[in-house]
Amino acid sequence: MADHKTSLEPPPAYTDEPPAAQSATNAAPPPRQGVVRAPLPLNLPALNMIRGKRVILASASPRRRQLLAQSDDSKLSGTNDSHLEQVGLNELEIIPSTEPENQDKALPPFEYVLATAEQKARNVYAAQIDSPQGEPALVIAADTVVSTHMGQILEKPRSERDHIATLKMLRDQNGGWHKVYTAVVCMAPLDSLADPGYAFETHVEETAVKFDQSVTDDLIVSYVRTREGADKAGGYGIQGVGSILVEKIDGTFDNVVGLPLRATLQLIEKVIVEPDVPDEVEEAL
Repeated sequence: MADHKTSLEPPPAYTDEPPAAQSATNAAPPPRQGVVRAPLPLNLPALNMIRGKRVILASASPRRRQLLAQSDDSKLSGTNDSHLEQVGLNELEIIPSTEPENQDKALPPFEYVLATAEQKARNVYAAQIDSPQGEPALVIAADTVVSTHMGQILEKPRSERDHIATLKMLRDQNGGWHKVYTAVVCMAPLDSLADPGYAFETHVEETAVKFDQSVTDDLIVSYVRTREGADKAGGYGIQGVGSILVEKIDGTFDNVVGLPLRATLQLIEKVIVEPDVPDEVEEAL
């Protein structure tokens, strides 16, 4: 249930009287009426190792920031997406790649989205490695594309007419089914003498989305004029009003939003806790 209050406090304990063994720092104060409480951050080794260090999100997407942070970032996009899980990386630096995204859109969507995310990560990591703020402890980059069932990558709408035509096409073709791909890349420096000096892990996730074929042209036009999907590939946002167009999905919801959280956490664990080191380097240590 949506609550539009913006004051935040730690969530309450599960019992009114926390057991004596519970740390005083984890004991929550009693709730105040009308206050929305943020969840406590995930207590995982990989996340604890990077808290307080430079963690860069190589993306300007408010949705990706919202999924990774533990704050009321719904205000960034003007919506109240309280159903979106939050990891608790509160000190993210938002540094989008400034290099043009010039991958060949004739590539299969799986390859295109991965190449684009890798390019973003490498560009931002290279630009920040000698920063006065110090080398980043972690760089996270991601890219999302929407494609037709034939593998055609859909651009952001170029005009209202193009926007309407795109959504009608997604409704009418292949029984309303199309695909969303998100590639995630994580990079972190290695303490060892390994070349190239950083851990690098990637993941591509695919989710099938089915538009409701009973959606009318009038509803599509009305949605387009909200302008919610004007800046989004495929022309809709499933986390917002655009959900009225969707009948069901096959895969993870947060992948369609723009960042598969479970896979992202697994990548962070790989590069932070157990980075791959070449065998010849391990033997020399």
